[in-house]
Amino acid sequence: MSRDSLKTLLHPFDAGMLSVPGVGGRVLFLGAEPGFRLPEGFSAELTAVQGFRPFFRALQSAGYRVAPRAEGTDYTLALVLCGRHRGENEARIAEAVQRVSPGGLVMVAGAKGDGIASLRKRVAALAALDGQEPKYHGLVFWFRRPAEPAELVSALRAGNEGDLVEGRFHTMPGMFSHDRVDVGSRLLAENLPGDLSGAAADFCAGWGYLAAEAARRFPAIRAIDLYDADFEAVEAAKRNLADLGRPARFFWHDLASEPVAERYDAVVMNPPFHQGRAADPGIGQDLIRAAGRALKKGGRLFLVANRPLPYEDTLRADFADWWEITRNGGFKVLAARR
Repeated sequence: MSRDSLKTLLHPFDAGMLSVPGVGGRVLFLGAEPGFRLPEGFSAELTAVQGFRPFFRALQSAGYRVAPRAEGTDYTLALVLCGRHRGENEARIAEAVQRVSPGGLVMVAGAKGDGIASLRKRVAALAALDGQEPKYHGLVFWFRRPAEPAELVSALRAGNEGDLVEGRFHTMPGMFSHDRVDVGSRLLAENLPGDLSGAAADFCAGWGYLAAEAARRFPAIRAIDLYDADFEAVEAAKRNLADLGRPARFFWHDLASEPVAERYDAVVMNPPFHQGRAADPGIGQDLIRAAGRALKKGGRLFLVANRPLPYEDTLRADFADWWEITRNGGFKVLAARR
């Protein structure tokens, strides 16, 4: 529904409900996704913020100025595209309030199915709304930064500052499994073979659990590289593995479309299989192929997946050998040799 939400967000300009940002304006677009169409007459300076690497690259290719994190202040307008994670949405709105000028406009939109109505109610209890409009299966609402925004920002950030998983892993709302160790990742970590050694990589590393566990359990791993498409997850992994005790490198990387330069003795992986709400096994299959290309001859891949996902044919086609290590009620752990 993100394409609909993009249209919802910009609808007040198209409908003449709000003036289109003109020359001299500075617009910050938090959560920007590719595929939006700026309203006719839009001539303000636009900075898009997107930490998901495939979207970041698509926005760059479309010619937009884009950054993985927001920077700067005194924007005249902030656009906030909301997703499914309430904590992340509230944090984005707080960021927008902090970065617009006093009296600057903040516009927020999302899909009805993602809880935008309850988010509007939450914000309306904290700040007076200037307007709202349902459109394209979603809702857009807008308000102006108050002269003293500290109380509003504090309320929006409350409870969204981050989690500490198992007393050692720092995470933030919006990251995969931000409030606990994923069951599949734990199953994979517990079933890795005892002879792992050499150069290793964690593909789709998230905030670093698998890499940390592999390094802790197998001292013969001399170095480990972490790859993920989520910028904030990579930054969290840097913090979580700061005391690893051996070399580690961190790559904000789209494994499905950006080649990996290094070659590894072992790759561990818990690949995603969703794009938005829709399941897409092709994502995991592409990542398995990427792992195969990144392994040395004889190198091994270890991955966990939901039991119904059809990864075996990909392993059979791209590796010299593959086998199943274990499975439980929901997951299977697979291995393959290059």
